[in-house]
Amino acid sequence: MSILSKHTLTILACGLLLITSMAHAQTTTLSVAVGAEAALTVNTGTSTLSTASSTFGAAYTGTTSLTYKIRTTKTGGTGTITLKVTTDFAGTGGPSVTTPPTAGDALTYTCTVASPGTACTGSQTASTSTATSVGTFGASANSVSAGNSASVAWSLTDDPVYATGTYTATVTFTIAAT
Repeated sequence: MSILSKHTLTILACGLLLITSMAHAQTTTLSVAVGAEAALTVNTGTSTLSTASSTFGAAYTGTTSLTYKIRTTKTGGTGTITLKVTTDFAGTGGPSVTTPPTAGDALTYTCTVASPGTACTGSQTASTSTATSVGTFGASANSVSAGNSASVAWSLTDDPVYATGTYTATVTFTIAAT
């Protein structure tokens, strides 16, 4: 090896040592505040209510499927899923949530909510004026990352005074967490 090559290698080695000794490491601390949060997906875009009876013996029934995600605070946290009929059945002579054509006619529902939620108990009457419960959550409630299931099973009185036709109503579901 020539003198020039040895000399060049020595200079390169010294330069690398100098660069290495000038490097400085710095750090940062990451901080994240994870708060209460909730999300809801209505999986059934249109819940069709139907009856198997042709003699007014059975109510119109159908189901709305939901997927929820929730995280409540560790201490004192709560959460709710509610529903409200935001647009009553449209059309003349049909069913109505606000003013049923016959006393006792009602749009009712029962609930199913997978853990960590607790489903409403018994039959609930849907309302156009007040949000009604589908499910509740306590402190430290956490759903799985893919979401948990819930559903509402609807029942509408089959009243012979209803005029024939198709009637639609809009139901708004809401989820909240603290």
